[in-house]
Amino acid sequence: MDTKERILATARELFHGRSYADVGIKEICSMANVQKGSFYHFFQSKQDLAMAVIDDMSDDWANGFVAEAFDDALPPMERLDYMVDAVYFWQKAAKSLEGRMPGCLFGNLALEVSTRDEVIRARLNAIFDKASGRFHQALAQAIEQGEIPPLDTKATATAMLAYLEGVILLAKTRNDPEVVRNLGPAIKSIRIERKH
Repeated sequence: MDTKERILATARELFHGRSYADVGIKEICSMANVQKGSFYHFFQSKQDLAMAVIDDMSDDWANGFVAEAFDDALPPMERLDYMVDAVYFWQKAAKSLEGRMPGCLFGNLALEVSTRDEVIRARLNAIFDKASGRFHQALAQAIEQGEIPPLDTKATATAMLAYLEGVILLAKTRNDPEVVRNLGPAIKSIRIERKH
């Protein structure tokens, strides 16, 4: 792992495990075993690093369990079950390793910095829009295949994402991944009708 990757991996772990505000550049450099000058060679600021962490995590998710969950080979509505299961097992594994649920990095950052940092807020919003797009595509295909009746796919996709983020937040608050397992499947019952 090169210097930039070490900084990124360390920041990702610290931001996700604690918070953006609670972690300083000095601590990141110390834990990554790099000089402060090396940090500034790769990142102009902590905000710049946070943007890189968001992009890195987004790429991992998009090419990892999100890609698996929203695989076109799966029936559209089963993709939602797969997504909930993936979130559950990821959070459960994290809790068994660290003793607590980390929640969703994007949700955590949105709660913490959206009212104070417009640049990070906009990047997180783009990530949420992209995630909502996956739900939208699955819903559109489910309607096309006659799996579900017509509905407002865009609004329903957004509501589903909001529900899942809320379930993850509640599970994190209770430090109990079973909340995801118990409440997550209800995501499939969310419906926003088309306005006539």
